[in-house]
Order: sequence, then C-alpha cells, then structure tokens
Amino acid sequence: MTDQAKPRSLQDLLDSLPSIVDHLYGNRKGSVLKDAVLRQPTQFVQPEFTNWREEQMACRTSVAFYDQSFHMTTTFIRGKDAVALMNHLTANNYSTFGVDRSRHSVVCSPDGYLIGDGILYCLAPEELVLVGRQAGHNWVRFNAQTGGWDVELEEDEFMSDNPNGRRNFYRFQVEGPHAPALMEDLTGGPMPQVPKLHLMHVTIAGKQVTAMQHTMAGNPGWEVFGPWDDGPAVKEAILAAGERYDMKRVGSVAYFTTAMELGWVSRPMPAIFTDPGLRAFREWLPETAPEASWALGGSYNAPNIEDYYFTPWELGYGNVIKLDKGEFVGRDALAASKDDVHRAKVSLVWNPEDVAKIIQGYMDPADELPTRYLEFPRSNYATWLYDAVSDTDGNRIGVSMYPTFLWTERAMCTLGVIDAKYAEPGTEVSFVWGEPASRASKYLEPHRQIEVRATVAPAPIGKR
Repeated sequence: MTDQAKPRSLQDLLDSLPSIVDHLYGNRKGSVLKDAVLRQPTQFVQPEFTNWREEQMACRTSVAFYDQSFHMTTTFIRGKDAVALMNHLTANNYSTFGVDRSRHSVVCSPDGYLIGDGILYCLAPEELVLVGRQAGHNWVRFNAQTGGWDVELEEDEFMSDNPNGRRNFYRFQVEGPHAPALMEDLTGGPMPQVPKLHLMHVTIAGKQVTAMQHTMAGNPGWEVFGPWDDGPAVKEAILAAGERYDMKRVGSVAYFTTAMELGWVSRPMPAIFTDPGLRAFREWLPETAPEASWALGGSYNAPNIEDYYFTPWELGYGNVIKLDKGEFVGRDALAASKDDVHRAKVSLVWNPEDVAKIIQGYMDPADELPTRYLEFPRSNYATWLYDAVSDTDGNRIGVSMYPTFLWTERAMCTLGVIDAKYAEPGTEVSFVWGEPASRASKYLEPHRQIEVRATVAPAPIGKR
C-alpha cells in the first residue's frame, strides 16, 4: 500500500487543521436523542412503551425495566496480563479485585485529564469485560494491541454497528422501590447480601443469571446479565412478574435521560487531542473515529480544546483515584493536582419562567431570529454540548451540559461543572442557551441566544 493510499489518522487530521475546536463545531448536529433512539432495535426497545413521563417516574414510584442489551460498547480482555493492563491504564486499585467483582473504571491521559469511564467486570481469573462509551474502549484497545501485553481482545460493538447481529450478553436493569420485592419473586427468595460492586449468581426462569446491585437513576436496583440466547426467557419472566408490581418498561426516549437523574456526565470530551504522550494513539485512531466525527456545540465557545477537558476530580471520581497503588497512566499529574481546589459537579435547575421564554421565543412566526429550539425530554443537539455558566455578576464560572426535562422533578435541568465556591445548593447562577452567531451551523436553524437563570442543586438531583 502506498503512503497516499493509507487511511488518514486522527493525528493526520489534527495536523491538517488550524483548529480542532472549529472542526468539531462544524460536524453534523441535530437531535442527539433521536440519533440514540433510532439506533435501538424497535422490535425490542420502543421509543416509548407508555409515555416517557410515566416511564421516568417508574424508578421513583414502582419499578422500571430497562433493556440495555443493544447500545453499550463491550470489550472482552482475556489473558494472563488482563488485570495488569487495566491496572496500568486506570486510576483504580485492583488489590482486592478478582472473580465476581466489578469496578467503575476511570482512564486518564498522561496529563491527568479524563479519557473515559465504564464498568469493568471480572468473570473468570483471566477474563475481564469492559462496558461503556467508545472513547475509553479505544484507548484500552490501542494499548492492548500495541503495548506487548499478553492479552487477546474480543470487540462486541453496540447493536447497530455489530456485524454479528447479536451480542455476547443480554443486559437488563430493574430499578425502583418495588425492585427488591420483584427480585425476590423472580429468584424465589431474598437476594444474596454482598458488598457493593460484587457480582452474585441467581436463577431466573431456569437460567443462571449474574446480578449486581446497581442504579441508573439513584434508586434501589439490580443489573442482570447472561448469555445472549438466555435473554428472551429471562426477559419474559421479568415482564410477567413485573405486572404484579406496576412495572413500567422504559423506552429509549426516557432511558437516555437517566444520566441527568444520576448525575453522570456520560460523554465528556475525551482528553486525547493535545497530550504529546498520546501521539502514537492518535496515529493509530482513524480520522473517522467518533472522537473526530461527533459534534461540539453550545455557548461555551472556548478557543482551545483543552478548555473542554475534565479531570476525574471535577466529575466526582476522587473516590476511584488510588495514588498509593503504584504507577499508572496519569498518576503523576493527578498526584500533583490532588490538593488543588477543583471545580464541582452539580445539577442546575432552570428557572421555569425562562424555560417559557425560550419556548415563546420560537412560537411567533414574525420573529425572524427565534430562540434555539428546546426538545423534550432531552435537548442535546451536539454530542458535546457545553453552555457557558456565569455568576450573578456575569463572570464565567463553568459549563452546563445534558439539558433534560425530568418529570420526577417537574423541571428542566442540566449537569454543571462549576467553580467550587458556587456549588452550594440554592446558589443562583445563569447560563446562555443557543450558539453565538460566529458559530452558525448549517445543521441548526438560525437562532438567537438567551440567558437562562438556574439554581444549583445536588448531583444526583434526587438528593435535594
């Protein structure tokens, strides 16, 4: 193959651009919610089974059923160096890790910024399973393939990109105040009492099922998974038993709002574009990778891509970082910053009068420059939607992300990462909704910006 015929890498793309920020702002925008919904196989997961309002409420009032079998990227890591590889790449401690354990896995760049996170399961002495968003998987896969580790990978992509037309595992979630009783009904007795992040083995519909206490929206819940072919029988049993507990099946419209409820920043900007230590990774990653093809948007409009990075401290992952475990990628930078005053993750509850102004602002046909359309229940129009947050004097103090209407709160909300001194619940702030004129996109209707008042609340928001 000639040099001219080689596929271009992310590094090639960066070398050809005056600004990666401008490039990402120019990528295709639209309804991120609709994109997510359309990628779900509707024969299994409808957009709405009843309506998204009742489906959101089920995790608070009865029990919700989520079918998570189709949308998350999965990587199987097998071999004698499987744990050593993840110990090298993540901030977690693995001294007590082993079969039937899991970890919230956090991977950072050498300069201490977040690349991605996910859940890491240990299913056998030399078999790990990483489940989560693509950015973290790509970094793990690169290191596994190029770092001389004695591991083998199996890549199990989300359903719409999966050439096999099936997954290795089904994965279901039940959550809500009736979930404990439902699980006892399904398994024939009390659930095993095991510590957090430990896996347990139960039987449902005659099938061995792996279960873990887990929450999607801050309520009592269990994740259950097992071999793909066992999924229909287990699902049928859960749905039948769930009728006794007013269980609601959650469609993809409501499902993709749970991150706001839980306070999880599900798609932070991966910190891969600038660190010199990641050049080989950028040369390995194709320019068509999601990290380069997804869209950046919002009013934050900072000039440098580093302005969009987060540290794990800022996203509330300080409990995961174990600096005393020895060397790992990013350790020195994290150690140097551990005593800094970090920005804090919060929820921001929008002022309802200002929400009404946004809607009113695009309902007048005579208005040639309306406000930016607000989609319910989730209004991300870019993968990385960063809006600028200010204090009451107009000083910029952070960013707002993931605009979502929560029926559980009867409020429009976002997640914020803001200066710590403004993070006290009840603090009044504001942010700008809509993009600046200098960022006019062919994918968005012409619109004007509007200032929205907001009140700081905890993340997860259900704790307020």
